[in-house]
Amino acid sequence: MAFRHTALAAAAAALLLAAPLAHAQRAGDLIGRVSVTQISPEVDSGDLSPPAFTGTKADIGSDTQPTAGITWMMTDHFSVDLPLAAGFTHEITGDGAIAGVGKIGEVKALPVTLLLQYRFMEPTSTFRPYVGIGPTYAKFYDSRATAALSGLTGGSPDNPTTLEVESKWAVTAQLGMTYAFTDRWSIDAAVLKTKLKTRTTLSTGQTLDATLDPWSYSVGVAYKF
Repeated sequence: MAFRHTALAAAAAALLLAAPLAHAQRAGDLIGRVSVTQISPEVDSGDLSPPAFTGTKADIGSDTQPTAGITWMMTDHFSVDLPLAAGFTHEITGDGAIAGVGKIGEVKALPVTLLLQYRFMEPTSTFRPYVGIGPTYAKFYDSRATAALSGLTGGSPDNPTTLEVESKWAVTAQLGMTYAFTDRWSIDAAVLKTKLKTRTTLSTGQTLDATLDPWSYSVGVAYKF
């Protein structure tokens, strides 16, 4: 009899583990998350306008920061997602003809994105992949140049060269997944690609156009309210 009870308990536990979580993501749900996100620009730099060495280009480095987000399930399959961040700091380095000069500046970036998502599988599924697309406003601010850039462009300690990166609208596509490990808690991971071009203007009047097209990688924990 004891063996029978033990077997029944084990079978019930196995069924519970195998069963999908009830209403993991359904219409009307509000989901919040905290994540770690890395933004990695895929830079294709133009040349700095004259006067400059031929082939003077720039590269922009990656940055990783804590982030958050809010998702509202409009239906069982369609959702609206708002990623939240305090901003990223990207190092600007010399490239092309000036590849050996190192850091020439840095800029802070705040991507503001609103995504329309489609979530595959049923609301009760433990695992739900999704795709998303939406507009991004890439806000660039607090840009600054280094002494190396001043030296290359004729600046001086009394009149250093400064730079400004233009903020731009862009389009972002997303591929992600959620895995629910309780009815309310889940793991969320996503990869995003933003098609983004911008222009950097120096205080000398010189300009540099660049395609940034950053990849974003995010993983975190989500909670359904």
